[in-house]
Amino acid sequence: MKCPVTITVNGSAHARDVEPRLLLAHFLRETLGLTGTNLGCDTSQCGSCTVLLDGAAVKSCTVLAVQADGCQVTTVEGLAKDGKLHPLQDAFWEKHGLQCGFCTPGMLMNAVDLLKRNPKPTEAEIRHGIDGNLCRCTGYQNIVASIAHAATQMAGGK
Repeated sequence: MKCPVTITVNGSAHARDVEPRLLLAHFLRETLGLTGTNLGCDTSQCGSCTVLLDGAAVKSCTVLAVQADGCQVTTVEGLAKDGKLHPLQDAFWEKHGLQCGFCTPGMLMNAVDLLKRNPKPTEAEIRHGIDGNLCRCTGYQNIVASIAHAATQMAGGK
């Protein structure tokens, strides 16, 4: 038996009938074709599937699509506005915060939530804020530097 859901993703409402056990990550990737949300582990360990659910970072492999009914979801595809990258996306580019890029969408989404809650985080606070996201390519230094740079840029460069 399928359940009707309406989920607003990146500002657009999507009404679908879904299996009750369908994960939000699979809804985004397979139903809507938004493949920026990556699945790296299926055990909620890596954070590659992180999205914003009503403004808060969540691992979309731990949320059922039916739980997101009536909610606002933002994926990495929704960060850029009017053809302009989000300051975090710019910072990851400028400060080399990515290598293979697999973890990057989850890192970005977690960092958006972090900077919303704490616009001027210390290095330790940034490291703590992304501790639920695994990167298998880097030592996290450039990721932390990217988030710190974005925080400075978002605060007006001060």
